[in-house]
Amino acid sequence: MPIVPVMVRVVHPGTLTAPSSGRGVVGRGTARIFGRVNNGLRLMHVHAHPDDEASKGAASTAMYVAQGVRVRVVTCTGGERGDILNPGLMVDPEHMAQLRREEMARSVAILGVEHEWLGFVDSGFPEGDPPPPLPDGCFAAIDLEEATAPLIEQIIQFQPHVVTTYDEHGGYPHPDHIRTHEVTMAAVAQAAPLWQVSKVYYHQTFHKQKVLALHEAALAHGYESPYAQWIEDILRRPDDSHRITTRVPCADYFTVRDEALKAHATQIDPSGHWFALPAEVAREVWPTEDFELAISVLPYDGPEDDLFAGLR
Repeated sequence: MPIVPVMVRVVHPGTLTAPSSGRGVVGRGTARIFGRVNNGLRLMHVHAHPDDEASKGAASTAMYVAQGVRVRVVTCTGGERGDILNPGLMVDPEHMAQLRREEMARSVAILGVEHEWLGFVDSGFPEGDPPPPLPDGCFAAIDLEEATAPLIEQIIQFQPHVVTTYDEHGGYPHPDHIRTHEVTMAAVAQAAPLWQVSKVYYHQTFHKQKVLALHEAALAHGYESPYAQWIEDILRRPDDSHRITTRVPCADYFTVRDEALKAHATQIDPSGHWFALPAEVAREVWPTEDFELAISVLPYDGPEDDLFAGLR
């Protein structure tokens, strides 16, 4: 997918004033916010469900927090219709929404980010042939304008330089992920008269080259591959390496990523196959988290290793 250039005046973050919240001082040099060093840069991740912030881009998130970037995660739904994926847990469905909020709070604390809920209702993943209709009033079924409005407010208030979300396929075809893509792109465009986001990236978490490399490394080291059930489908996919514009080295934060993921105990088995490949092997084989630059007010000068390339 080609990068979409946006013709606007580019403002270096060192000249910006603080967001309208008034929390922290943004300017040349550094300030302190929430007890952390603040380097004036702001990053917003827009995700569909609690746990997405831990499974997509969490290591680079932790790295940017450590560098002094102010990071806000915006979660569109409460994940109320998510399945229990941890066989060691027994959960009353009536308590699912509250439990997922508690898990999200733990993940937020581990990553050191700010967090906002948009408050929409999880659509669930429709299964069947043909799939059943979406539940009334869920995130993917409501009007796009209604779904976009609170994110516009978040962008104008937080003033992120960089926003990340999913590509047009949602990363995978969950209706909430596809709607999150639609909402993010619409909100960035509609917020522009008051705040122009400099760059929008798509998470490219499970692209073909990476999955094959980690799968082969797991087998070569005698471990169960986390991707064994995917491999036939992965091999049938066309090459998608051309979509990767930005590879962010963040291997030193893989353990933080794993701890954030384990905080979502309803969604991950801490003794399951996702953690079968030791972090040291993953660091050696694929030490980056990968993204696709989708929109930029800055010229793209070739492969990047930083979401803030051109903004520092």
